Amino acid sequence: MVVLSVPAEVTAILLDIEGTTTPIAFVKDILFPYIKENVKEYLQTHWEEEECQQDVSLLRKQAEEDTHLEGAVPIPAASGNGVDDLQQIIQAVVDNVFWQMSLDRKTTALKQLQGHMWRAAFTAGHIKAELLLLIAGIQLVDGHFDTKIGHKVESESYRKIANSIGCSTNNILFLTDVTLEASAAEEADVHVAVVVRPGNPGLTDDEKMYYSLITSFSDLYLPSST
Repeated sequence: MVVLSVPAEVTAILLDIEGTTTPIAFVKDILFPYIKENVKEYLQTHWEEEECQQDVSLLRKQAEEDTHLEGAVPIPAASGNGVDDLQQIIQAVVDNVFWQMSLDRKTTALKQLQGHMWRAAFTAGHIKAELLLLIAGIQLVDGHFDTKIGHKVESESYRKIANSIGCSTNNILFLTDVTLEASAAEEADVHVAVVVRPGNPGLTDDEKMYYSLITSFSDLYLPSST
């Protein structure tokens, strides 16, 4: 049954991932634990690679910005004192990642390392992909936006995305399971619909009345362009 007819002016659909294209349980029960269980081995294996060094540099920069936060874990620069020094730095990176994850932080530095680890895990077959975008329709997906463009609870992020893809914010439909994100997108004049699926945060009665709700992408009706 069609629940939502996509407005005729919409030319781009912007998708959240966790809780929208992918079950929250997959993220929390598989993806996040994988990071904790494998980050040290990943760093040891890929340490000399440029991508890994860029990840560590970004985490070190973030750690410097976090020095005022309680429990923040610093990441020292290499002193050139051999293997013991290297292992101390790697352990500091591991401890920093654990600390950030314990606070459910969304820093660019953390997300970048996690993304690279998951990519390696999917490629090696260590994690079976349950991402809808990896199963079908990938040729229809164009573009990827992370925290470098802004946070999803900030309306300016959606204006930047619209500018990046060359359209008006009113030409975008954003699908998310988080009403704070939906509200921020609406402030930027983006169309929104809230995705309801098992494991997602519950909605208040007012939110259920206010937002367009879908339980499947098949609930969307795309008007013909002809």
